[in-house]
Amino acid sequence: MLAGAAAAGDAGLERVLARWDLDARADLKAVIVLRDGAVVAQRYYNGADAQSLHDIRSAGKSVTALLAGIAADRGRLRFDRPAARCLPGAGPALAGVRVSDLLSMRSGLDADDENPRSPGNEDRLDEAADPVAFALSVPRREPPGTRYAYNSLTAYLAGLCVEGATGQPLDAFADAHLFAPLGIAHWRWQRDAGGHAKGQGNLSLRAGDFARIGQMALDDGRWQGRAIVRADTLGAILAPRVRIADVDPYADAYGYFWYYRTQRIGDRDIEVVFASGNGGNKLYLVPSLRMVVAIQSSAYGRGYGQRRSQDILRALLGAALAHDDGTGKSR
Repeated sequence: MLAGAAAAGDAGLERVLARWDLDARADLKAVIVLRDGAVVAQRYYNGADAQSLHDIRSAGKSVTALLAGIAADRGRLRFDRPAARCLPGAGPALAGVRVSDLLSMRSGLDADDENPRSPGNEDRLDEAADPVAFALSVPRREPPGTRYAYNSLTAYLAGLCVEGATGQPLDAFADAHLFAPLGIAHWRWQRDAGGHAKGQGNLSLRAGDFARIGQMALDDGRWQGRAIVRADTLGAILAPRVRIADVDPYADAYGYFWYYRTQRIGDRDIEVVFASGNGGNKLYLVPSLRMVVAIQSSAYGRGYGQRRSQDILRALLGAALAHDDGTGKSR
């Protein structure tokens, strides 16, 4: 990424970020704004800096989806194929479940992170001595592909599926085919009790590298002239597939571990695709403005973290539109 040239619009974006210097809650860490691949505004808060590794929580699910796409591009995985093909030991509960059902949270398994009594709730997965055996033992609740239920278990299974399809640990595959090609050298991915990188999240990245992943996704899967993910594969990952506005106040629809929302800013409807993690960790892609916004926050378990990140995004969109010449460029 390149440092952007100063412009009136960029100054407006910087002023937006400065507002959160006054936030009494000391858990916002970083906001970086890119336009056309250049950094046009950035700010670090509460002791964080450009070198800080930060756990993006469930935004890591979106990275797992990208890795599934890269595996598909290499002929090792197909979204429309049974997930059991890449999950050794899969039992009858996974019969008929496609990889796409895992990626869209419609596996039909009895896993719901909003219900603490759900057999596949994420807390039970995290506490399991053998997470793989636990995940493969969760019973079916309903036919696959019929209902969205947010849960970390299917993202964990998706990560295992990438491992089974490629023959590599998830984090090693990520390093070779995503992080290294993007120039991301400093990262950490938490492993579970069985030694598997957690496809459901707990990936730590520097803010600039988080934004870099977003820029690659905004650019149809390309980075500096190199295809990281095929454009058609990336399109399949980001495409909204199931409406979730009735269960998620911050999203209209869900794709393959990526969210979709139309933000109404003044008299404009702005389409936003984004990765989302607990605490307000967000990676927003705004195609019409050729903008990426990466937000890192440690307001884990606190509802205001998500609200604050949406407020930051909306303020940035408003500032960008105030200097927009009608083509998505700053005037």
